[in-house]
Amino acid sequence: MVAAPTPNVPALKLFSLEGKTALVTGGSRGIGAAIALALADAGAAVCIAQRNTSNTGTAEAIRAKGVRAEIISCDLGNIEAVKSVFQQALDIMGGQIDILVNCGGIIIRNIAVDVTEDEWDSVLDINVKALFFICQAAGRHMIPRSSGKIINIASINSFIGGENYSPYSASKGAVSQLTKALSNEWAKHNIQVNAIAPGYVATDMNAAVRPDAETTSAAITGCPAGRWGTPADYAGPAVFLASGASQYVSGEVLVVDGGLLG
Repeated sequence: MVAAPTPNVPALKLFSLEGKTALVTGGSRGIGAAIALALADAGAAVCIAQRNTSNTGTAEAIRAKGVRAEIISCDLGNIEAVKSVFQQALDIMGGQIDILVNCGGIIIRNIAVDVTEDEWDSVLDINVKALFFICQAAGRHMIPRSSGKIINIASINSFIGGENYSPYSASKGAVSQLTKALSNEWAKHNIQVNAIAPGYVATDMNAAVRPDAETTSAAITGCPAGRWGTPADYAGPAVFLASGASQYVSGEVLVVDGGLLG
């Protein structure tokens, strides 16, 4: 059962993550890094799971705030590594993970008639299969504790098909539905499972298409906000979904796209 809010708690305190511990996959750069930093700003200790452990920038920035940050290695394309990553995080963080953010993912651009089986499998394995099994491990930890927050990173391509990246669109549609399915099972255990669906964001993942004038113009023209999103645009929504402020919010796919789908 979802715990009822405590009466008369000052609104800003609802967003505090003091005493909480978070695991963020894909937290070394882009949206994942912005979310990891935001959770730390709100008071959470952060464990970052990343493929390249030599990239210590996010962890160092968190430590500079006086907040604990640890790095663990995980190749999301290796299912055995995926199945052990949550336990690794528990071991290094003292047996407690209150918040899981699944931000690791890939995109492969190709026209549908040329997509190979390897390309399809690579995208679905990392974006969906890995995400599910990390969520599963989190659920096994959080259900007995009757508490937890899970945030999956979906995409506006959960709602629109996009063009020239059909495996990615399929994977993000799956992430949105998986988020709802897990919420249906786990909300009664006071675990809130939600997703954030970014729009067009200026990150390394989109670096290949941003220099293209036609793509950039279409993204800006179609977006009422009139600009590409930045990783910082996802800090506030993530803290909201990770905190007590969203205690009665579960199964939602929060679109953060500058009004594009509006």
